[in-house]
Amino acid sequence: MPDQEIMQCVDLVTIKDWLSKQPHLPHDVDDILLLRFLTSCKFSLERTKRTIDFFFTIRHNAPELFCKRDPWAPEIRRVFEITDMLPLPNKTKENYKVFIYRLKSPELDLFNFVDAVKTFFMLADTRLTEDPDVPSGEIPIFDSANVTLKFISKINLSALRKYMIYTQEAMPIRLKQVHVINAPSYIGKLHAICKPFLKTEVAKLIKFHEPNSDTLYKDIPQEILPNEYGGKAGPVEQIKREWIKKMESKRDWFLTNDKRWAVDDSLRPLNSKDDRVDKVKELPGSFRSLALD
Repeated sequence: MPDQEIMQCVDLVTIKDWLSKQPHLPHDVDDILLLRFLTSCKFSLERTKRTIDFFFTIRHNAPELFCKRDPWAPEIRRVFEITDMLPLPNKTKENYKVFIYRLKSPELDLFNFVDAVKTFFMLADTRLTEDPDVPSGEIPIFDSANVTLKFISKINLSALRKYMIYTQEAMPIRLKQVHVINAPSYIGKLHAICKPFLKTEVAKLIKFHEPNSDTLYKDIPQEILPNEYGGKAGPVEQIKREWIKKMESKRDWFLTNDKRWAVDDSLRPLNSKDDRVDKVKELPGSFRSLALD
């Protein structure tokens, strides 16, 4: 066994031992997930411990996004009917995992922001606990072709805040790039809503691409994209269906996850309190308090 793998095993044992001694945190955590935490934290044990704690704590403080999750529920199936969320099968030469997220139609009558975020996290949990391949980084691509200004009225600011904090500070991933393709002329107004919740280092990763441009291919090899984007990865619907099937196969896990990953704040040691949790509990201001110009 190479020295690096030996060190990873040692660190994994250390983290599992630490976790077993945390009375407020869940102890039944998949090894692959713990390895993802170590990798995303560059094997800094202290940073890994803090991120794991925050990961479970923020979930505990966002029950509307992380509890009562049934892959067969009509509201979850509806999200997949009106949106496409899919991790792509092949990675970049740098070993980065790529994702595509898009609305299938500009019609938003059936779109529910909280349900969409909940479904997004269910798909993420499926990948983080089932996929043994830990990438060196992650690249989301947001296709805004069907996003209209009407979308602003659908945004739940509380859910958006929790989504932004969780994905930037709690998920065991390393963001390398963020692409917004088919960006409309009013993309600045939509970006302004997210801007208050964006960390500076993440904001620097975002690139906007105009409709019908090929600038995305400078960063993402075209061949790893779905057929609809000029690639060779297969149809969007086929890739998505494979992930829906994987998520539905974890139905029992999702239905019991509320208790499995529960946090008991009454047992939290005083030295493990995290000020970032207050950001999750605070309700964001109204749209009038956000600069949309």
